Amino acid sequence: MLQLTDIQLTGFKNYGSGRFHFTSPVIGICGLNGRGKTNLLDAIYFCCLTRSYFTASDASCTRFGEPGFRLEAMFELNRDPMKLVLVYRGQQRKEISMNDVPYEKFSAHVGRLPMVMIAPDDIELVNGAAELRRRFLDTVLCQLDPSYLQYLIQYNKVLQQRNSLLKSDHLPSHDIHQLLDAYDQQLAEPGAKIYTSRKAFCTSLIPFVQEHYTGIAGTSEQVTVTYISQLHEKPLSDWLPQTRQKDLAIQRTSTGIHRDELQFNLNGQPFRGIASQGQRKSLLFALKLAEYDLLKQQKGFAPILLL
Repeated sequence: MLQLTDIQLTGFKNYGSGRFHFTSPVIGICGLNGRGKTNLLDAIYFCCLTRSYFTASDASCTRFGEPGFRLEAMFELNRDPMKLVLVYRGQQRKEISMNDVPYEKFSAHVGRLPMVMIAPDDIELVNGAAELRRRFLDTVLCQLDPSYLQYLIQYNKVLQQRNSLLKSDHLPSHDIHQLLDAYDQQLAEPGAKIYTSRKAFCTSLIPFVQEHYTGIAGTSEQVTVTYISQLHEKPLSDWLPQTRQKDLAIQRTSTGIHRDELQFNLNGQPFRGIASQGQRKSLLFALKLAEYDLLKQQKGFAPILLL
């Protein structure tokens, strides 16, 4: 199993300096409000996935008045020690090393210390926008498959370039279409890889979700999870040329894996339309525990779980 044994925080959020030593696989953290319990959990998450769970900005994790922050953590995987050091020096300069060996790419670290976190605002995974459910898929898959993260980075980069071009009003039409041909080709391969990974993952996820929901809710209610994607119908390489005129009119890319969705149903009806708050929380925990189970199954050891 993977276990955190020690962590030091310097200049991270409300911590000027702090050190915590953990002697048990199961730890409870208690304290008054505003003392940094959640920030400690976020620091642990940061060590595992190289980013904050709560914000996209590394700078916002820096203690007020400090130029950056430092996290140093000791893990044990099947009793083998692992030392992680993460330093943020401001202006997007970040360094990460494992056992004193620096990473050339942060993506090489993601998945090495698998992690599942559940926070109060995660209820939006059930209630909120489709983007949050896509992020849920991406976070798990990046930990399971290093190539998935590379395909995701590649896809999002080209998608951003394509959307910028669709908003352009200073290039001749011929040039725009030539560039769109190139972008469409560059989107097709990573889009297909991401779609295939998401589809296979959801197939594996669904039985775990149903099992955990039944156990948590204590009822015979039928919960289903459906992966919805335009790529079920045809490949992205076919979609993009067909929707080009529409994309030019609305100035954004209307087809692709960035439009995927996870749909939840309860007894055959849309979950968000009929589910109580208790049922929504039960589904959230079922999803997160299913994530935990799949990581454990495919990694061969239990990931870290933060509640």
